[in-house]
Amino acid sequence: MSCFGLKKARPKNKLELSTILASETSFTVNEIEALLCTFKKLSSAIIDDGVIHKAMLSVAYNLRNFIPVTRSEVFDMFDTKRDGVIGFGEFVRSLSIFHPNASEEKKIEFAFRLFDLRQSGYIERQGLKEMVLATLTESDLTVTDDVAEAIVDKTMKEVDSKGDGKIDNEEWRDYVTKNPSLLKIMTLPYLKDITMAFPSFILHSEVED
Repeated sequence: MSCFGLKKARPKNKLELSTILASETSFTVNEIEALLCTFKKLSSAIIDDGVIHKAMLSVAYNLRNFIPVTRSEVFDMFDTKRDGVIGFGEFVRSLSIFHPNASEEKKIEFAFRLFDLRQSGYIERQGLKEMVLATLTESDLTVTDDVAEAIVDKTMKEVDSKGDGKIDNEEWRDYVTKNPSLLKIMTLPYLKDITMAFPSFILHSEVED
């Protein structure tokens, strides 16, 4: 059975949907169909209505397997329409930012929004701490809270060139450009061949990639 069975409004057929998303992201048609299997598991966990509700993240699947930030932050970033649910298109387009082939510019922009916790247009201290902890986690490093705070203090001094206690988009881009390793948390190598990473996916593509 094909994984395509969304109940929400969609293009005329599954091939059209896959082709459109493939043209807009770093995924192939086959990979998009594979991702739909995971999406369907999430969306049908509580209510089988073809979308992901925030409550489903804790019941059906832990998206921290994909991205090293909290479930709430992941949901809010993927919910680009701000309607309280995540559609398949939002899921694929947002996940594509973490693809190894996604542009550095997209990763920088997404990371800024991800750590702008209050959506104020700035990364403040708590958001910076989230970034530091995510970076340490990605490197398999565990530190005490005191050490983490010291790292945040040092980083804030380096990034906040204007000295106003917060990091604006310009300061963020300048800092990441000088420290590209920070974007490591924005790249998930296994997304480059997701059909191999998750061989249990059922594929029924009508197009050869």
